Amino acid sequence: MEMAKYTVGMDFGTLSARAVVADTANGRILSGAEFVYPHGVMDARLPDGAPLPLDYALQHPRDYLDALSAAIPEAVRKSGVDPADVVGIGIDFTACTVLPVDAAGTPLCLLPEWEHSPHAYVKLWKHHAAQGLAHRIADIARQRGEEWLSLYGGEVSSEWNLPKLWEVLEEAPELYRAMYAWVEAGDWIVWQLTGRLTQNACAAGYKSFYRKGKGFPSQDFYAAIDPRLQNVIAEKCFVPVVNLGTRVGGLTDAMAQSLGLRPGIAVAAANVDAHVCVPAAGLTQPGQMLAIMGTSSCHMMLSHTVRAVPGMCGMVQDGLIPGFLGYEAGQSCVGDHFAWFCDRCVPARYREEARRQGVNIHQYLTELAQKLRPGESGLLALDWWNGNRSVLVDIDLSGLMLGMTLQTKPEEMYRALIEATAYGARKIVENYRACGVPVTAFFATGGISQKNPMAMQIYADVLNMPVRIVDASQGAALGSAIFGAVAAGSADGGYDDVISAIQAMSAPSVKTYEPIPENAAVYERLYREYEALHDYFGRGQNPVMKTLKAIKQGE
Repeated sequence: MEMAKYTVGMDFGTLSARAVVADTANGRILSGAEFVYPHGVMDARLPDGAPLPLDYALQHPRDYLDALSAAIPEAVRKSGVDPADVVGIGIDFTACTVLPVDAAGTPLCLLPEWEHSPHAYVKLWKHHAAQGLAHRIADIARQRGEEWLSLYGGEVSSEWNLPKLWEVLEEAPELYRAMYAWVEAGDWIVWQLTGRLTQNACAAGYKSFYRKGKGFPSQDFYAAIDPRLQNVIAEKCFVPVVNLGTRVGGLTDAMAQSLGLRPGIAVAAANVDAHVCVPAAGLTQPGQMLAIMGTSSCHMMLSHTVRAVPGMCGMVQDGLIPGFLGYEAGQSCVGDHFAWFCDRCVPARYREEARRQGVNIHQYLTELAQKLRPGESGLLALDWWNGNRSVLVDIDLSGLMLGMTLQTKPEEMYRALIEATAYGARKIVENYRACGVPVTAFFATGGISQKNPMAMQIYADVLNMPVRIVDASQGAALGSAIFGAVAAGSADGGYDDVISAIQAMSAPSVKTYEPIPENAAVYERLYREYEALHDYFGRGQNPVMKTLKAIKQGE
């Protein structure tokens, strides 16, 4: 009788990290543990109290190490499994989240000479201060006719790697020269676990313009951006790119002791948090789109169709699952959107009534909002409270709500914001279809998909297609555990290929929301109005949002 084997999956999110222990035979999650980052997101000041500029979002790497040593041992202990039966580890990370390190792998912010420099810290995915540089990179790429630009929707986001690195060079050239390497946080964690530094193909492909078989853009391109960047790949991003599921190395003795696991067990190449949800959701067919719905939403899709799709975040061969093109698009503000409204715009009497009923304010607003029929509020919103990721790729856009009167109620506004995110998702779907890339099925996972049935019915009605909910409350961590099993290989109780691991370990679909025809008809009319506003404010006809931001910044 074969002994059961297990893998650990660890998901490093925006505010916390979560570890799970999964059975390699069926993907069943035995236990989980969460570690909340003590420093959180540093968007106002550094640990020393120094203020940060607008659009900064930094993190402290010490939080990630503390998360490893706290969450993994706790998850293994709670699972009740013998640590000797844990055969692999996989990790995923928000991306592009990057940091400068010295040759020993020490983040520069942990060194006394750099601890007061904001550029020595981790630049979180939603660090948007380099948006101006991102625009310049895209402009130069267009002028040069760089063929790879079309694979990223024809634009460059401040959330990606190169703008953040160029920002360091521009604003802290001494620090730039002092860094040994510029590293994705996920790759840095794998380095700490194994002693080997690599670049995972997912982050390299989607966030750093790496193409399988062709590598990174040419030296001439980097020199055209800034002569000091001509040799940037060789000087700062020189480590090998490894495929998803690759066994980077074995767990070091020191890390094994810290985590309570066996030395030498397989550690998989890092992955990106949204992207790793695709195997967790069991997607293995072209045309299947997965929306990972949390603070923001990422829309991942498998395809065999090669098309240049404006506004997508990337099209990468083998970027999600080997053998497929992986398309990525996204929305910068979804859960953050609703949280902002509840934090800033809800009257005290609503909070008091929610407390009286024993529910949180989101539940209370949802109960009221679901009594409204589509269009009843008279409101229409744009979902740009944190800029637009797809399809406009413009962080300088901002939110808008149209149709408010003195009779407008908070629950009407709350529903309008949910509807706005659904319109944004439909815009992404229609953009793919208009470019000849079929979208045949829509899956959803993440907290919102599990907690808010009203929202998911709205999505089904707005998209006018079924929305299938995947039972993956820890989808990213499960996806990482799946890749951990692939890294371990069948000889150690894992799998020798990704598809076999997905078929055995992925989470099932648990519910399907079908569109309601009469609702879909109303939302069809509302979506067309959303489209008109989307193009009017987002495509240059009325640049008022950017003008307001410039005035705010004193320009």
